Amino acid sequence: MKKPVLVIMAAGMGSRYGGLKQIDPVSDRGEIILDFSLYDAMMAGFKDAIFIIRKEHRKAFDELMRDRAGKHLNIKYAFQELTDLPDGYTVPEGREKPWGICHAVLSARKLIDGPFAVINADDYYGPDAFMKIYDFLSKSQEETAGGHGSSVGAAKPGDSEFRGRENEGRAENEYTFAMVGYKLSNTLTENGHVSRGICEVSSDGYLAGITERTKIMKKDGDIVFLGEDGETWEKVSPEATASMNFWGFTKHMIGEMEKAFPKFLDQIYLNDPLKGEYYLPTAVESLIDDGKATVRVLRSSDRWYGVTYKEDKPSVTAALRAMKDKGLYPEKLWL
Repeated sequence: MKKPVLVIMAAGMGSRYGGLKQIDPVSDRGEIILDFSLYDAMMAGFKDAIFIIRKEHRKAFDELMRDRAGKHLNIKYAFQELTDLPDGYTVPEGREKPWGICHAVLSARKLIDGPFAVINADDYYGPDAFMKIYDFLSKSQEETAGGHGSSVGAAKPGDSEFRGRENEGRAENEYTFAMVGYKLSNTLTENGHVSRGICEVSSDGYLAGITERTKIMKKDGDIVFLGEDGETWEKVSPEATASMNFWGFTKHMIGEMEKAFPKFLDQIYLNDPLKGEYYLPTAVESLIDDGKATVRVLRSSDRWYGVTYKEDKPSVTAALRAMKDKGLYPEKLWL
């Protein structure tokens, strides 16, 4: 069986942050957020990591990883290229922005031949998330190889019985994916508004849908988001499940994204040729709606941290310092 591989999205520039925040130190020992994610991944069982980067950043990542995670993990690189498109498609004149996370994952399609997890390089997810996703990917592969699933037997993608069963358990197979979900209140910043995918979760713990909410923030003791009219602030529960783009897939997801990419390109060319993106949640939802896949929601008890704005950095630094003081991490991550 193939061991799960960690795929890291590190090709973005962090426009709101103002620079390449993926390699900007956040700890008082000069560690970056990704150091903590790689450490957590290693402790969970991951042995291999694939970095999706821009070609011009290869040297910077090489130098950074060589004496850190590179001594403990097998690291490979894939380059997200704007011109990496299906036959018959070209880059619209004036477009400079890459094609989104699905396109980034497809940049590593020749390196992925088994189960894989996807994370952002500039997000802190916590050890609980990595343990849960690694355990899920490992066990689901064992169940698939053994020819059995959970209690419902032999339902297949596309069968009417594959989706919608409440309180009975569901069949686990090569189209059973996973997403780490966080309590919304554990993902917010004190320094502005954020966008979050708010998840609808079935009673048996599967993803039923994701609604993108923009301009979520704390306001007068509540958590609110800007409504569709662009004027009204609406309340959302702090206990709501938020997706922070930490996913677990079997290798079959690569083929599904490749097949669907032309369709999404057609929509992008028509509606937003210069900035439109092939979003991972959109691709996943499409498979769920078509009855091809299910997604188990793995609820994490950890707090998510990110440096969306430069003003976020001091609080993240303090949080990581506190975790070390509590013994959650060694004083020096990489020896």
